[in-house]
Amino acid sequence: MTDYSENIPRQDTYHTAPGKKKNSIFSPSFVFYRGVIKVVLESYWQAKNKAYDRYRWVEASLNVLRAAERAGIDVEITGMDNLRKFEGPAVFLGNHMSSLETMVLPALIQPVKPSLFVIKKELADFPFMGKVVMARDSITVGRANPREDLKLVMEDGSKTLKSGKSIIIFPQRTRNLYFEKKSFNTLGVKLAKRNGVPVVPFALVTDAWGTGKLIKDFGKIDISKPVKFAFGEHINIETSGNDENQQIINFIETKFIEWGKGEFVK
Repeated sequence: MTDYSENIPRQDTYHTAPGKKKNSIFSPSFVFYRGVIKVVLESYWQAKNKAYDRYRWVEASLNVLRAAERAGIDVEITGMDNLRKFEGPAVFLGNHMSSLETMVLPALIQPVKPSLFVIKKELADFPFMGKVVMARDSITVGRANPREDLKLVMEDGSKTLKSGKSIIIFPQRTRNLYFEKKSFNTLGVKLAKRNGVPVVPFALVTDAWGTGKLIKDFGKIDISKPVKFAFGEHINIETSGNDENQQIINFIETKFIEWGKGEFVK
Protein backbone atom coordinates (compact mmCIF):
# COMPACT_ATOMS: atom_id res chain seq x y z
CA MET A 1 0.00 0.00 0.00
CA THR A 2 1.36 3.42 -0.95
CA ASP A 3 2.27 5.61 2.00
CA TYR A 4 0.23 8.84 1.94
CA SER A 5 3.37 10.84 2.71
CA GLU A 6 4.89 9.71 -0.60
CA ASN A 7 2.31 11.88 -2.37
CA ILE A 8 3.37 15.12 -0.65
CA PRO A 9 4.88 16.63 -3.84
CA ARG A 10 1.61 15.97 -5.71
CA GLN A 11 -0.66 17.81 -3.25
CA ASP A 12 -0.82 21.36 -1.95
CA THR A 13 -0.99 20.50 1.74
CA TYR A 14 0.01 17.65 4.01
CA HIS A 15 -0.89 17.00 7.62
CA THR A 16 0.11 14.03 9.73
CA ALA A 17 -2.81 11.61 9.91
CA PRO A 18 -3.84 10.61 13.44
CA GLY A 19 -2.90 7.00 12.77
CA LYS A 20 0.65 7.99 11.78
CA LYS A 21 1.64 9.05 15.27
CA LYS A 22 2.17 5.74 17.05
CA ASN A 23 2.19 5.24 20.79
CA SER A 24 5.34 3.58 22.04
CA ILE A 25 6.81 2.36 25.29
CA PHE A 26 9.97 4.21 24.29
CA SER A 27 10.56 7.94 24.61
CA PRO A 28 9.99 10.17 21.55
CA SER A 29 13.71 10.97 21.48
CA PHE A 30 14.65 7.28 21.33
CA VAL A 31 12.11 6.52 18.60
CA PHE A 32 13.20 9.50 16.51
CA TYR A 33 16.95 9.07 16.80
CA ARG A 34 16.73 5.35 16.18
CA GLY A 35 15.02 6.13 12.89
CA VAL A 36 17.36 8.96 11.93
CA ILE A 37 20.53 7.01 12.71
CA LYS A 38 19.25 4.11 10.61
CA VAL A 39 18.62 6.50 7.70
CA VAL A 40 22.06 8.12 8.01
CA LEU A 41 23.91 4.81 8.13
CA GLU A 42 22.00 3.40 5.15
CA SER A 43 22.57 6.61 3.19
CA TYR A 44 26.27 6.61 4.10
CA TRP A 45 26.67 3.06 2.80
CA GLN A 46 24.88 3.99 -0.44
CA ALA A 47 27.00 7.14 -0.85
CA LYS A 48 30.20 5.19 -0.19
CA ASN A 49 29.20 2.79 -2.95
CA LYS A 50 28.20 5.62 -5.29
CA ALA A 51 24.58 4.51 -5.19
CA TYR A 52 23.06 7.49 -3.36
CA ASP A 53 21.09 8.89 -6.27
CA ARG A 54 18.22 11.39 -6.22
CA TYR A 55 15.64 8.65 -5.66
CA ARG A 56 17.41 7.31 -2.58
CA TRP A 57 17.88 10.88 -1.37
CA VAL A 58 14.12 11.46 -1.48
CA GLU A 59 13.45 8.07 0.10
CA ALA A 60 15.85 8.82 2.95
CA SER A 61 14.25 12.22 3.43
CA LEU A 62 10.79 10.68 3.62
CA ASN A 63 12.04 8.16 6.16
CA VAL A 64 13.22 10.98 8.43
CA LEU A 65 9.79 12.59 8.17
CA ARG A 66 8.20 9.26 9.09
CA ALA A 67 10.58 8.86 12.02
CA ALA A 68 9.41 12.23 13.31
CA GLU A 69 5.78 11.16 12.98
CA ARG A 70 6.41 7.81 14.66
CA ALA A 71 7.96 9.68 17.56
CA GLY A 72 4.70 11.60 17.92
CA ILE A 73 5.50 14.86 16.11
CA ASP A 74 2.69 16.49 14.15
CA VAL A 75 3.86 17.65 10.69
CA GLU A 76 2.07 20.24 8.57
CA ILE A 77 3.15 21.32 5.07
CA THR A 78 1.44 23.98 2.96
CA GLY A 79 2.01 25.74 -0.36
CA MET A 80 3.31 22.81 -2.37
CA ASP A 81 1.31 23.95 -5.41
CA ASN A 82 3.53 27.03 -5.55
CA LEU A 83 6.44 24.86 -6.67
CA ARG A 84 4.52 23.89 -9.80
CA LYS A 85 3.41 27.36 -10.88
CA PHE A 86 6.52 28.12 -12.92
CA GLU A 87 8.93 26.36 -15.23
CA GLY A 88 12.62 25.87 -14.68
CA PRO A 89 14.85 26.16 -11.62
CA ALA A 90 14.66 28.61 -8.73
CA VAL A 91 16.52 29.66 -5.60
CA PHE A 92 14.68 28.51 -2.48
CA LEU A 93 15.23 30.80 0.51
CA GLY A 94 14.03 30.35 4.09
CA ASN A 95 14.85 30.42 7.76
CA HIS A 96 16.95 27.74 9.48
CA MET A 97 16.00 26.31 12.88
CA SER A 98 17.29 22.74 13.25
CA SER A 99 18.81 19.82 11.36
CA LEU A 100 15.34 18.53 10.57
CA GLU A 101 14.73 20.81 7.58
CA THR A 102 18.03 19.80 5.98
CA MET A 103 16.84 16.21 6.11
CA VAL A 104 13.17 16.71 5.20
CA LEU A 105 13.25 19.42 2.50
CA PRO A 106 14.59 17.05 -0.20
CA ALA A 107 11.39 14.98 0.06
CA LEU A 108 9.34 18.12 -0.58
CA ILE A 109 11.38 19.96 -3.22
CA GLN A 110 13.46 17.40 -5.14
CA PRO A 111 10.55 15.48 -6.79
CA VAL A 112 9.20 18.78 -8.20
CA LYS A 113 12.39 20.80 -8.69
CA PRO A 114 15.67 18.83 -8.86
CA SER A 115 17.88 20.68 -6.40
CA LEU A 116 20.90 20.84 -4.15
CA PHE A 117 21.88 22.65 -0.94
CA VAL A 118 24.33 25.35 -0.04
CA ILE A 119 25.73 24.05 3.26
CA LYS A 120 28.37 24.93 5.83
CA LYS A 121 31.73 23.24 5.34
CA GLU A 122 31.60 21.81 8.86
CA LEU A 123 28.58 19.70 7.86
CA ALA A 124 30.52 18.32 4.90
CA ASP A 125 33.28 17.30 7.32
CA PHE A 126 30.87 15.65 9.78
CA PRO A 127 31.35 11.87 10.22
CA PHE A 128 28.97 9.78 8.07
CA MET A 129 26.64 12.71 7.30
CA GLY A 130 29.36 14.58 5.41
CA LYS A 131 29.74 11.76 2.90
CA VAL A 132 25.99 11.75 2.38
CA VAL A 133 25.48 15.48 1.77
CA MET A 134 28.44 15.68 -0.58
CA ALA A 135 27.09 12.75 -2.60
CA ARG A 136 24.32 15.14 -3.67
CA ASP A 137 26.77 17.77 -4.99
CA SER A 138 26.17 20.30 -2.21
CA ILE A 139 27.93 23.66 -2.45
CA THR A 140 29.98 24.19 0.71
CA VAL A 141 30.81 27.54 2.31
CA GLY A 142 32.77 28.50 5.41
CA ARG A 143 32.28 31.32 7.88
CA ALA A 144 35.72 32.92 7.86
CA ASN A 145 35.55 34.79 4.56
CA PRO A 146 32.09 36.02 3.41
CA ARG A 147 33.64 37.51 0.25
CA GLU A 148 35.02 34.12 -0.80
CA ASP A 149 31.66 32.50 0.05
CA LEU A 150 29.88 35.01 -2.19
CA LYS A 151 32.24 34.30 -5.08
CA LEU A 152 31.92 30.53 -4.65
CA VAL A 153 28.13 30.53 -4.47
CA MET A 154 27.85 32.88 -7.42
CA GLU A 155 30.13 30.74 -9.60
CA ASP A 156 29.02 27.24 -8.59
CA GLY A 157 25.42 28.32 -8.06
CA SER A 158 25.25 29.81 -11.55
CA LYS A 159 26.52 26.56 -13.06
CA THR A 160 23.91 24.63 -11.10
CA LEU A 161 21.02 26.86 -12.14
CA LYS A 162 22.12 26.81 -15.79
CA SER A 163 22.09 23.01 -15.64
CA GLY A 164 18.40 23.16 -14.68
CA LYS A 165 18.76 22.42 -10.96
CA SER A 166 17.40 24.58 -8.18
CA ILE A 167 19.34 25.67 -5.10
CA ILE A 168 18.24 25.68 -1.46
CA ILE A 169 19.88 28.34 0.72
CA PHE A 170 19.47 29.34 4.36
CA PRO A 171 20.47 33.05 4.32
CA GLN A 172 20.74 33.11 8.14
CA ARG A 173 23.83 30.90 7.67
CA THR A 174 23.36 29.12 11.00
CA ARG A 175 20.51 27.46 12.87
CA ASN A 176 18.58 29.75 15.15
CA LEU A 177 15.41 29.37 17.22
CA TYR A 178 14.72 33.01 16.39
CA PHE A 179 14.14 34.53 12.98
CA GLU A 180 16.58 37.43 13.03
CA LYS A 181 15.60 39.62 10.10
CA LYS A 182 18.85 41.60 10.07
CA SER A 183 20.91 38.41 9.57
CA PHE A 184 18.86 37.31 6.53
CA ASN A 185 21.39 38.18 3.83
CA THR A 186 20.76 38.84 0.14
CA LEU A 187 23.12 36.21 -1.26
CA GLY A 188 20.35 34.01 -2.64
CA VAL A 189 18.50 36.92 -4.20
CA LYS A 190 21.68 38.15 -5.89
CA LEU A 191 22.29 34.66 -7.28
CA ALA A 192 18.73 34.49 -8.64
CA LYS A 193 19.00 37.96 -10.22
CA ARG A 194 22.30 37.11 -11.91
CA ASN A 195 20.78 34.02 -13.52
CA GLY A 196 17.31 35.35 -14.29
CA VAL A 197 15.49 32.81 -12.14
CA PRO A 198 12.84 33.40 -9.46
CA VAL A 199 13.17 32.90 -5.73
CA VAL A 200 10.75 30.80 -3.70
CA PRO A 201 10.35 31.79 -0.04
CA PHE A 202 9.76 29.16 2.59
CA ALA A 203 9.16 29.38 6.32
CA LEU A 204 9.55 26.63 8.86
CA VAL A 205 9.27 25.82 12.53
CA THR A 206 11.22 22.72 13.57
CA ASP A 207 12.03 23.39 17.23
CA ALA A 208 10.54 20.01 18.13
CA TRP A 209 14.12 18.86 17.52
CA GLY A 210 15.89 20.51 20.42
CA THR A 211 19.55 21.42 20.80
CA GLY A 212 21.60 19.06 22.94
CA LYS A 213 23.65 20.27 25.89
CA LEU A 214 26.61 18.00 25.17
CA ILE A 215 26.09 17.22 21.48
CA LYS A 216 24.26 19.92 19.53
CA ASP A 217 22.48 17.53 17.17
CA PHE A 218 21.15 15.23 19.89
CA GLY A 219 18.70 17.36 21.82
CA LYS A 220 15.39 16.36 23.32
CA ILE A 221 12.47 15.69 20.98
CA ASP A 222 9.43 17.66 22.16
CA ILE A 223 6.26 16.28 20.57
CA SER A 224 4.17 19.13 21.99
CA LYS A 225 5.71 21.35 19.30
CA PRO A 226 4.33 20.76 15.80
CA VAL A 227 6.65 20.93 12.80
CA LYS A 228 5.51 23.29 10.06
CA PHE A 229 6.71 24.05 6.54
CA ALA A 230 5.17 26.65 4.21
CA PHE A 231 6.15 27.60 0.66
CA GLY A 232 5.21 30.98 -0.81
CA GLU A 233 4.64 31.97 -4.42
CA HIS A 234 7.71 32.50 -6.55
CA ILE A 235 9.10 36.03 -6.82
CA ASN A 236 10.81 37.37 -9.92
CA ILE A 237 13.74 39.70 -9.21
CA GLU A 238 12.87 42.98 -10.91
CA THR A 239 14.82 45.47 -8.75
CA SER A 240 18.27 45.43 -7.15
CA GLY A 241 17.00 42.57 -5.04
CA ASN A 242 16.50 44.41 -1.76
CA ASP A 243 12.74 44.75 -2.24
CA GLU A 244 12.39 41.07 -3.10
CA ASN A 245 14.50 40.05 -0.12
CA GLN A 246 12.17 42.08 2.08
CA GLN A 247 9.21 40.24 0.57
CA ILE A 248 10.79 36.95 1.63
CA ILE A 249 11.41 38.29 5.15
CA ASN A 250 7.80 39.48 5.32
CA PHE A 251 6.54 36.06 4.25
CA ILE A 252 8.51 34.29 6.96
CA GLU A 253 7.50 36.80 9.63
CA THR A 254 3.84 36.50 8.65
CA LYS A 255 4.02 32.71 8.95
CA PHE A 256 5.68 32.92 12.35
CA ILE A 257 2.86 35.15 13.57
CA GLU A 258 0.26 32.83 12.02
CA TRP A 259 1.86 29.89 13.81
CA GLY A 260 1.88 31.64 17.17
CA LYS A 261 5.64 32.22 17.06
CA GLY A 262 5.61 35.99 16.64
CA GLU A 263 7.79 36.49 19.70
CA PHE A 264 10.56 34.58 17.93
CA VAL A 265 10.92 37.25 15.24
CA LYS A 266 13.64 39.81 15.92
